[in-house]
Amino acid sequence: MEHVYNYLLAFIPIFVAIDVIGVLPIFMSLMDGIKNPLKTKIINQSIITALSVSVSFIAIGKFVFSVLGVEIYDFKMAGGLLLLVFAINDLLFGEKEKRVMTSTIGVVPLGIPLVVGPAVLTSIIITIDTYGYIPTMVSLLANLFIVWIVLLKSDFIYRLMREGGSKAFAKVASLLLAAIAVMMIRRGVKKK
Repeated sequence: MEHVYNYLLAFIPIFVAIDVIGVLPIFMSLMDGIKNPLKTKIINQSIITALSVSVSFIAIGKFVFSVLGVEIYDFKMAGGLLLLVFAINDLLFGEKEKRVMTSTIGVVPLGIPLVVGPAVLTSIIITIDTYGYIPTMVSLLANLFIVWIVLLKSDFIYRLMREGGSKAFAKVASLLLAAIAVMMIRRGVKKK
């Protein structure tokens, strides 16, 4: 039972950091006027990019830390502070501007930083340290699958939630992210 619990605990911070419902309004504004076959191609490109960046970070993140002499508790505190800044910025200022359409829109800004940005990468490293590689990888894959489904069904979900519902969900996710950030800072200070 504890083993299953670790998978759930690894899933939650990554889910909150990705905040797919909060990304939905930005995604919808970026996809405005784009027809379905191209839209699906862009969504696939963004998920492949997000997965590639995440797996690369999982593979070399700790090596980079050892080269730089950074301990995991240092990263927990720095990552917690960074997540807290992201959460506060989103809670207080929130609106993210519409970006211009380019041929690499699935890579930047969708794959990085909207789906997988600094908050997600920070959550991944800390989740690895807390729950291990396998629960983190399974949680990452499950989260990216959810993102893929939500983006594919974005028109339906957006009509269902409307812009206000989507923004409200994003604010709750930001509040949870702030709480996770404070927990990470506390754990980093305790380990030191």
